[in-house]
Amino acid sequence: MTKGTAYTLQVQPRIPARLERLNELANNLWYSWDRPTRGLFSLLHPGLWNAVGHNPRAFLQRVDERRLLDMAQDPVFLGSFNKVLSAYDTYHTEPLRRDGSEWLRSTDLVAYFCAEFGFHESFPIYSGGLGILAGDHCKSASDMRLPFVGIGLLYRQGYFSQSIDAEGNQHASYRDGEFEAMPIAPSLDAAGREIRVAVDLPGRTVVAKAWHARVGHVTLHLLDTDVEPNAEHDRNITHQLYGGDRTTRIEQEIVLGVGGVRLLAMLGLNPTVWHINEGHAAFLVLERARALVRQGLDFQAAFEAVAASTVFTTHTPVPAGHDHFNTDMMWYYFERHAEDLGIGRDALLALGRTPDSDAFNMTALAIRGSRFQNGVSRIHGNVSASICAGMWPQIDAEENPLTHITNGVHVPTFLAQEWHEVFERYLGFGWAHRLGNSEFWQGIYRIPDQLFWSVRQSLKSQMLHLVRRRVAQQHFRNNGSEAHLDRLLKLADPLNPNVLTIGFARRFATYKRATLLFDNLEWLRQVVSDAKRPILFIFAGKAHPADGPGQDLIREVHRMSHLPELEGRLLLVEDYDMRLARRLVCGCDVWLNNPIYPMEASGTSGMKAAINGGINLSVLDGWWGEAYDGNNGWAIKPASAQLDESRRAHEEAVTLYELLQDHVAPLYYERGALGYSPGWVRMAKQSIVSLLPRFNASRMLTEYVRKTYLPASQQGRRYGESNHEAARLVARWKGKVQQAWPGVSLRRIDAPSARILYGDSLTVEVAVRLNGLSHADMVVELILGRPIGEPRTHQAARYELEWVGRKNDLGEDLFSLALSPELCGKLEYRIRAYPCHELLTHPFETGLMIWL
Repeated sequence: MTKGTAYTLQVQPRIPARLERLNELANNLWYSWDRPTRGLFSLLHPGLWNAVGHNPRAFLQRVDERRLLDMAQDPVFLGSFNKVLSAYDTYHTEPLRRDGSEWLRSTDLVAYFCAEFGFHESFPIYSGGLGILAGDHCKSASDMRLPFVGIGLLYRQGYFSQSIDAEGNQHASYRDGEFEAMPIAPSLDAAGREIRVAVDLPGRTVVAKAWHARVGHVTLHLLDTDVEPNAEHDRNITHQLYGGDRTTRIEQEIVLGVGGVRLLAMLGLNPTVWHINEGHAAFLVLERARALVRQGLDFQAAFEAVAASTVFTTHTPVPAGHDHFNTDMMWYYFERHAEDLGIGRDALLALGRTPDSDAFNMTALAIRGSRFQNGVSRIHGNVSASICAGMWPQIDAEENPLTHITNGVHVPTFLAQEWHEVFERYLGFGWAHRLGNSEFWQGIYRIPDQLFWSVRQSLKSQMLHLVRRRVAQQHFRNNGSEAHLDRLLKLADPLNPNVLTIGFARRFATYKRATLLFDNLEWLRQVVSDAKRPILFIFAGKAHPADGPGQDLIREVHRMSHLPELEGRLLLVEDYDMRLARRLVCGCDVWLNNPIYPMEASGTSGMKAAINGGINLSVLDGWWGEAYDGNNGWAIKPASAQLDESRRAHEEAVTLYELLQDHVAPLYYERGALGYSPGWVRMAKQSIVSLLPRFNASRMLTEYVRKTYLPASQQGRRYGESNHEAARLVARWKGKVQQAWPGVSLRRIDAPSARILYGDSLTVEVAVRLNGLSHADMVVELILGRPIGEPRTHQAARYELEWVGRKNDLGEDLFSLALSPELCGKLEYRIRAYPCHELLTHPFETGLMIWL
């Protein structure tokens, strides 16, 4: 029997006037890092708060109006409400720019482009580490009062929800998000009309609706193509994060890069610094150049003007991870752009070409279109400089412009609320404004050991509550029995959180080696079977739906968790999200990370564990390579790169077992009379003291300001003055140098001496064929250092040869140096030349150099 048509009706409660500002709190992502604000909504209705996934805006659309009326008269709730509002108002009215933000001018503005942003699980437009980092970047920009806007895409479907069946198979499900339940609003022009951005695609114009979200003091602007009058295909461009085929990917990146630039212009915003966070947004370089060409600049001058104020951050540790498109596709989408730029097909495609491929590489475009480039850890910076060395073909990787700024985490977001209270008591109320003060954080040692241990156990208990709930839901959905569930959760007991708990939670990619722990099952069995020293391993993470090998890893972890010797000692928790991540990094005793060296770009989950008193056990890769000091955790030294992958994994697994068996477990269970391990507490405190001041997002952003934002704003102004005269001059000069360089040569004309006395000088004379260049276009340089293999030029002394003011009979210019070494012993020196100009951002940005 038919039941007729079902009609949907949404009934929203009226919020009492006394609680009206709940709407304001729900529409500012400040709640994503302020626990008391989220706690306020939980107080209103804990059950509903959990049901809506901790989403304040969705909560206010569904909460019973009678409940709101009751709470508007409840003195306890009103006290909490007023306390939250006081903190909110204090934060948002404080005008002080700090931590380097004050170095920028009042007219400066940083525009930060990224394909995903992760602030909170209630706003699912992120997939993982890149998005979480972008969210932390925005939050810290707000904390610093940095003049800053974010630019991204608004997806109907963020990353997928994960379920794992009884066989260990991952199932991905996508759900369209309700924009009405997200902390966003349409962006309006001065007349109150919705802003729509037009983006040209082949044979059509796509319209993108502009939205914005408040992130404390910062605004995030988002583009959405799911609007009329777009055709169905175009409405789907921004439908799913990282979804679709290569066509969808390039169209998403065009909307992000080209549309983002146009949106800022329509908003009346004029950024002085443009930050491309990963290569997805690199098309903004072409759109900005097109605008300048329309103002009368030629393409080369426009490109120089754009690059001078552009920052590029790469997060990819392997060449295959960089986005690229085939040349025919690129020309199909950008032929019109090339016409507007006044360049042909070859010139356009050359902007994205790499030495080993003709495909259009977005990282190559971002590098060529920027003058400030960085990786996200010291190791990753070196790896990226090598991967991208072809962008500066004659420059050694260790000297090319690509440097590093190590990632950091937003402490207010990931530090447990329990620590806030302890820090206020023992460090003082101003601790949150002194995150980078290493000496200040020595105060952690003033916290009584027993209190420190108690907080850690409390956090673990909270984590185990959530883990048990997630595992139980998964177990019963897969038709498991209650008796078997009791076996699975025997060590995950929130009432007895004294079991050593080790967490491994991250994306299931093959290079992260989630299954390294199982390399030698017999040894692992010995590690976990000690009844006096039980160990609980908790695994969580998603594999990309297209990553078959990654999903195989999940199946293998699932299989291992059901072996009799590991059952109950190894839990695999499904649907890893920000909420579960926060609980795990706060509650696990040890954070395990064992990637293949050097493929971990940075990693930030270990930082989050460390600031909460967790201890890292990790391969010396990514951030841990510069964080480990011998007393703040345990390190797995990478095996020799000469070994095959299997042998390397085995060697590193041996180290892992030895550390677990001989160091980690004994230290944790070395309990004193008061029931805790003094040695463990000492190391956990050292973890906080040594790592929190160095690996927080405030330090990271201050470093971005100092190394990139400030000089980029200055260089951008310099290149833009007097109708971009400097940009025109540099473009002409580079063209001249590029043409002449193949004919430049060096020749030594003095007789080299092999031995001198300390204090004496050695005259070095070099004749240079400039091939039409001026001597002022060139630096001739001597590099002096110890002969340990190939000389590392960045550690050697550099001496510039002087032009002697004349040419020889062959028309060569003469350069000379009186060298007086400041070292004794055997030394080695080499001579080189490279182009120079006072307007260059980096001395080696031309990528040209010759050695004698």
